[in-house]
Amino acid sequence: MVSADLGLTRRLKALACTVPLHELDYHKAKLDWVDASIYQMAEIAMHIIDQVTIAMDFDTGVAHEAVQDRVAPFVAAQAPDRARDEHRRVARWVLEKLINVGTVDRVFRHEYGEIDASGRYQRRTFDFKLVREVPNTAGDIYLRATDEAINVLVGALDTDVRSAQVAAKVKLDNLINRGQLADARVAAEQARYRTVQYGEMLRRKLEATRRDVRVVDWDSELPQMLDAALDHIEQRFKVEHAILRNITDARDESDDPDHKRQAADLVEIVADCIRRHTQLQSRLQDARSVFRSEQDRQQFSGPPQRAALDLHGQLLKPVLSLSVTEAVGPLGRFFSAASGVDSPEALSLPLLVTMLLRPVVDRDRTAGPVVRPVLDETAEDRRFTDEHRQRADVLLDLPARVRTLSSVLREAAEFDNDLPVLVALRAVHGYSPSISAAIRHGRDSVLIAVPANRLVEISAAAVSGDDLLLTTADVIDLPVNLPDTDDMERA
Repeated sequence: MVSADLGLTRRLKALACTVPLHELDYHKAKLDWVDASIYQMAEIAMHIIDQVTIAMDFDTGVAHEAVQDRVAPFVAAQAPDRARDEHRRVARWVLEKLINVGTVDRVFRHEYGEIDASGRYQRRTFDFKLVREVPNTAGDIYLRATDEAINVLVGALDTDVRSAQVAAKVKLDNLINRGQLADARVAAEQARYRTVQYGEMLRRKLEATRRDVRVVDWDSELPQMLDAALDHIEQRFKVEHAILRNITDARDESDDPDHKRQAADLVEIVADCIRRHTQLQSRLQDARSVFRSEQDRQQFSGPPQRAALDLHGQLLKPVLSLSVTEAVGPLGRFFSAASGVDSPEALSLPLLVTMLLRPVVDRDRTAGPVVRPVLDETAEDRRFTDEHRQRADVLLDLPARVRTLSSVLREAAEFDNDLPVLVALRAVHGYSPSISAAIRHGRDSVLIAVPANRLVEISAAAVSGDDLLLTTADVIDLPVNLPDTDDMERA
């Protein structure tokens, strides 16, 4: 029996996170507003995720326009001869694809298979996001990179953040001591991504606590995580400051310009890691106070005094099943209660006197300038032309003759594919002709159609059905002599 393989599941999920990036280069050929063959969309997507991850903070993220400003130079480097507006539009298109704009829940879904504990192969669905839109307290929308997006950058998935960060710091220190600053820059960037992940893990726990303190284990799990995180940050501070001193010495003592530039970039990245760890430490120290305040607020707030109204389920769906007469009453009562009480214009006697003594405002004698609406001319889109109608009249003019509908349709199909449709429509109307309408319109004849004695399956152009016998009957308007009123009375 095949046993479950967790490593295979992780690799499949890691592969699924890269699928949206590969699809960008596939869909770029379908863009009708730009020749996107010169752009490497997957590289632009990686750069966008990188910029969003670096720019976002513990509580805030980065605006859409700021991301486009950061990524536009990278897009311009791929196509320097193109216009600047095109570079920004390409960056915006890739960003919207990473957000998954156009779907309801903005979620990427990928199906994969795994072996469960019983040894059976099961189909699973992996839901993930790469870049999320999050509102802030001011009502603005900013962007944050998810754990899956960060793992796409560092090449792993579901990795223990603390262990990965320690490994990245050890690797960074080792590379600096050996003077491999180019590789040390990659290790430093990975360590910074892990720091962002550590902050995201704590932020999700605090958000869940603000929604409901019961969904988070504050008895054992969270206190242990907070203590371990504080110890981890204390150790990281010592290591990072030591690494920062070593990089600074390597930058100051080196005579190679490239070596000095690489060391300066490393100083900036490690300093950013220290800043993020300082901010994370302050959040960790305030986490227990957040729990206590939320516990008091949620415990003493009590249940809601009035249940929320479900307009769709309680009002719209029941009303749609009623007739108009029956629905007027419930809708009228709802809107009269929802609109509130109308306040009178005069609330007191002084206000009423003031309104009565107010001088009349001079009104303009004219109604103002006449606004001439701009009307768009609609293109004439008629399926049947005048020539179609004339040919149909000729084919269906059958005085003293009887023809089958199938023979008429075959003759009409020699003209084009639309004429048989018009002939069939007129033949169907002849199945139950309106004689009074023909007299009213002054017609001399009317088309009459009756079922054929045998059922014949016909097919001409887009028309098919049972055969009919067609003929034309003359319409004679005979005068009707009504009896005189006196004669009627005598009768």
